[in-house]
Amino acid sequence: MIQLYQFAPALGLPNASPFCMKLETYLRMAGLPFEIPRFKLSDLQKAPKGKLPYIVDGTRTVADSSLIIDYLKTTYGDSLDRWMKPEQRAVALAWQRLLEEHFYWVAVYLRWVEPEGWALTRPSFFQGLKAPLAWIIPPMARRGMRAELHGHGMGRHSREEVHALGCRDLTALAEFLGDKPFIMGEQPSSLDAVVYSFLANLLWVPLETPVKAHAQQYPQLERYCQRMKSRYYA
Repeated sequence: MIQLYQFAPALGLPNASPFCMKLETYLRMAGLPFEIPRFKLSDLQKAPKGKLPYIVDGTRTVADSSLIIDYLKTTYGDSLDRWMKPEQRAVALAWQRLLEEHFYWVAVYLRWVEPEGWALTRPSFFQGLKAPLAWIIPPMARRGMRAELHGHGMGRHSREEVHALGCRDLTALAEFLGDKPFIMGEQPSSLDAVVYSFLANLLWVPLETPVKAHAQQYPQLERYCQRMKSRYYA
C-alpha cells in the first residue's frame, strides 16, 4: 500500500500545506489505497529533498507532489486526465503553474510574513516542538521563508501589491470556473486536486485577509470547494 508522508491535519483542514492536501486529494480522487504514517516535525530531515509530501510505494520513494502524481499515473494509470485533449492539458498545466508558482507565494506571504498570519501559522506547524527547539526553529523557519520570498521576487513587493497580485489570480480563476462543476468542465481532473487544495487553504482557514475577502466575492469558489469536499472527503 502507498504510504503518504505529510504534515498532520491543521487549521480545520486535512492539511495546512496545499501541496500535501493536493496529493491526498489526488489519491482520493484516483481511488488509490493509501495510509498516512505518523510523522513528527523532527523527522522532516529524513524526507527526500527535505520537504513534504513524499510517498513510499514498495521499494520506491518519490518526493515532490507533481513528480509523485506523474509516478502514480505511470504506475497505476491515468484515470483522471485521460479524457482531456492536448489543448485542455496545456490549459490545465498553465493553471497549475499559476497556483503553484505564483499564488503560492502570495499565500506564503499571508501566513509567514504578516503578523496575523504568523500568529496562526506558528502554533499550527510547530506545536510538536519542545524547548529549546520551540524557541529556535520557528523564527529560523520564518527567516528562511522570508528569504525564499525575496529570492522569488514576491517578497520585494509592498503588502498592497502582494494582495493585488493574489486578487488578480483569484479573479481569473473564478471567471474561468464560472458555473462548471469542475475546473476543466463536466468531469474532474487532477487539476481539481490543486485548485481545491489552494482554495480551501484560503477560504476555510480562520485568517481574515483582503485576499480572502476578495475570493469571497465569488460564490462559485465556495460552492466548488463544497462540492469537492462532499465528493472526496465525505
